[in-house]
Amino acid sequence: MNSSLLKKQRRSRALLSVSFAILSVVYLLPIAIVLMNSFKSNASINTATFALPNEQTWMGLQNYIKGMTFGNYPFWKSVLFSLLITVVSTFLILLCTSMAAWYVARVGTLFSKIVYYLCVFSMIVPFQMVMFTLARTSDSLKLNTPWTIPVVYLGFGAGLAVFMFSGFVKSIPLEIEEAAAIDGCGPIRTFFLVVLPLLKPTLISVGVLEIMWVWNDYLLPYLVLDRTKYMTIPIHIQYLKGSYGSVDMGATMALILLSIIPIIIFYLTCQKYIIKGVAAGAVKG
Repeated sequence: MNSSLLKKQRRSRALLSVSFAILSVVYLLPIAIVLMNSFKSNASINTATFALPNEQTWMGLQNYIKGMTFGNYPFWKSVLFSLLITVVSTFLILLCTSMAAWYVARVGTLFSKIVYYLCVFSMIVPFQMVMFTLARTSDSLKLNTPWTIPVVYLGFGAGLAVFMFSGFVKSIPLEIEEAAAIDGCGPIRTFFLVVLPLLKPTLISVGVLEIMWVWNDYLLPYLVLDRTKYMTIPIHIQYLKGSYGSVDMGATMALILLSIIPIIIFYLTCQKYIIKGVAAGAVKG
């Protein structure tokens, strides 16, 4: 019996390994295609998309140079604006939503419950329902710059963040905060010196998710930002068009690869915190 069980376990493990290997190939295939085509000419991309570059189709770094120097808007500006928006938006979301979640979890009033359920409800509202109103409101409130659009991201990212933070806060023993209050800490010092350090797993998890969302987002900056002055990387890539709607596919593939490399490196570095933070924030409490 033991030998048969061991054989079954080995077969199931082998089957799982093969399944995960196939899934990995499926997920990595688009990135590999983008990488191959970033070094090929436009003609070969259109006629032999899945073929490896050869002596006739090899373009070297020409597509990268062309993509970064296309038009009158330099690519480095788009990188700086994307970085600024991502960093400031993530900082605002982490700071404001962690404080709000602490209030919601510790103050059991009707108002705090309404705030919590409104945040949960905002997670299921499609962006398309509010995007036109949002664009008009952002223009009227002068939120159409890289320095002000993080306020808009704060509104859209608050739902998931409050949900995850509040679940983790409920798992923190209340006696820790009571001990801090006895030692003379007020609410602000209690939060920043006691609660916030304990929120580190969820902070990292929410931070990774928000960074990936804001960095790759196209529609919200496209609707809100003044595109004559400010472009993020996704908007810059979308503008790689010539006359009559023609697209330089080689330069587009090159810039797509440049845009996904930083976020892939960041995700691989922090991926171990995602499951830990999600489990701590959503299951407990």
